[in-house]
Order: sequence, then structure tokens, then C-alpha cells
Amino acid sequence: MSTPAADLLTSPLHERHLALGAKLAEFGGWSMPLEYTGVVAEHTAVRTAVGLFDVSHLGKAVVRGPGAAAYCDATLSNDLGRIGPGRAQYTLCLDDATGGVVDDLIAYLRSDDEVLLVPNAANTAEVVRRLQATAPDGVEVVDQHRDHAVLALQGRYADEVLGAVGLPVEHDYMSFAEVEHDGAPVVVCRTGYTGERGYELVVPAAAAGSLWDALVAAGEPHGLVPAGLGARDTLRTEMGYPLHGQDISLGVTPVQARLGWAVGWRKEAFWGRDVLLAEKEAGPTRLLRGLKAVGRGIPRPGMAVHLPGVDEPVATVTSGTFSPTLRTGVGLALLPVVVGEGDQVELDVRGRREVFDVVKPPFVEPSVR
Repeated sequence: MSTPAADLLTSPLHERHLALGAKLAEFGGWSMPLEYTGVVAEHTAVRTAVGLFDVSHLGKAVVRGPGAAAYCDATLSNDLGRIGPGRAQYTLCLDDATGGVVDDLIAYLRSDDEVLLVPNAANTAEVVRRLQATAPDGVEVVDQHRDHAVLALQGRYADEVLGAVGLPVEHDYMSFAEVEHDGAPVVVCRTGYTGERGYELVVPAAAAGSLWDALVAAGEPHGLVPAGLGARDTLRTEMGYPLHGQDISLGVTPVQARLGWAVGWRKEAFWGRDVLLAEKEAGPTRLLRGLKAVGRGIPRPGMAVHLPGVDEPVATVTSGTFSPTLRTGVGLALLPVVVGEGDQVELDVRGRREVFDVVKPPFVEPSVR
């Protein structure tokens, strides 16, 4: 059910989006820019030059206190012991009883006593609730969703733009630095959701406008364009990155979603551990796989997936779009394990059967490093 427009949250950059003529849409209870000049143009700019996204709808929560990192490690799926302070990690909040994905998020390890979490907008309250419910004495979990903005600078010229505004660019993938811009603290992390080299910047809401304006001005010589969440979706689909609520959910485990690399299998404890170990041992009944059109069909979420010549569908498309880079249809689906890479399936596209190859994502070679 959609949220009434009057009740939608807005980004600290909302007025700038309106001035740019952005088409707005609801995302996780927020009114956010879907596109400015067009999804394909914005997508192409990110792949060939550089784009600037406002993703302030993403959650922000801090877990702090003695042993905060150890507490996150004992609850979230990935192994924080693999990284040190100043590093970020993709991880999952799982349901302990089912192993389903409550949310996927980025954990920024500041110290043994503080971790910044960036969940998805619609799931922030639930992730915070679950962490608060079992937090040990002395550890607090604070929802800072409205206090900070998040900007994503993505594309081959991201370094040049970031350097031009005086922010650091010389650090490794999934590492971050805490610096200042125009007197305000900024977390600069080498990560993103597009497959391109880029950065995500967490900044106090009151300072977001100044940083946005500086990046836009510095990016003009490099072809920077503001990019909306429509392009963000086509870019992540080309990478095969899962979207919560479509490709992963409470009804989908990381084993099924092929996210086992984000699970600390050797850890003694994390939510859902016993269920996942059992599923891994027995083998899943379905796996998230890529679909690439043989003809002109464009996959869309919810489309039925059939084995060739079989009337009864075996799955539905979870994510699907036209790939502006490849100029063809690509998507994802949770397919029975009997269907593997190299096989073909048929999608019901507006009443006609279209053939798709089953492939391993990414569909486009990433250049994040």
C-alpha cells in the first residue's frame, strides 16, 4: 500500500530536485527523484562519465557502547572480524527462525565501540527494533534516519569530482574516511550500487545542500548529471545486485539468493545461523539466476517463467528491465535448481512466450575497483 503524498518524508535536497524538474515517486515512504531528464540518459552518464544521486531515503543507525561491534557481529550475517576500523562491509539482517532476509545493509566499522549501519529505507525501523530488543547493557541502537543525508557519486570521473571539492579519493574499495566539507562532518566511503567506481557520502542534513551544490559545480567539466532512482535501478540490475522486497525478502534466504559470500559461516553466532547451515547442507530448492533476452522481450517483475514448452510456470521474474548498456532485456528470477546457467527459459511477455538465456550476473563488467 502506498503512503499518501502528504505523509511522505522528503530529502533535505527536495527543493533542489523540484528546481531541476525532477519526476518524483515514492520509495520506502519517501518522496524521491525518479528521474530528471530521463532514465536512459542518466544511466548512460553514470556508465560513461559521472552521476550524482540523492539516496537520503536510505536508513542511518548507530550502534554504540562497549562491545558494539561484537554485538553486531553476533547478530548480523557477515564477519566483522574480517575488517578493521575504517572499513565497510555488506551484510544481512536475517530472521533467526527462518533465515529470511529482513534487510541487506552496509556496516561501517568505526571502532570496537561504534558501528554505523545504512539499511534500506522501508526496513530501517525493523532493523533498529530487532537490534534494540536484544542489545546488551551498555549498547544502544539509535535511529538517525532523518538526521543525515546520503549522496552517491558514481562513474569513471568520480575521483576527479570528489578531489575538486577537497574530499579524499585515495582509499580502497569498501573503506571510508571521516573528514569535513565546508565545516560539516562527512563520511566518504568507496562503495556504491552501480558497478562503477564511486563514493557514498553521509552528511548532516543541514549540510547536504552545500555539498550537493559543490559536487554539481565541480562535476560540470566532467559531464556530471543528477541521476534519479530509476537509473539507480537499471544500473544495479545490470550488475545483478539484489533489491530487497523483490529479489530478497523474509521469504528468501541468502543461500537461495546466492549471497553466501556475505555470511560468516565460521562464526559461532548470528541470526538465522542454524537454519542456513541446514539449508546449505541439504541444498536449496531454488537459486537466484540471471536472465538475458534472446529476442526483443523485456522482463518485468511478476512475469511468469516457464520451462520450454511447459504450461505451468516454475517461477516469476523478481527484477527485470531494458539494459541501456546492452540494448536488450535482462532480469533476475528464483529458478528451481534443475535450471542452470546455459539453459533457456520462456517468459510470458504480454501473452506471448519470449526466450531467455539463463546466465550468471553481472550482465555488464563492473569497474568498481
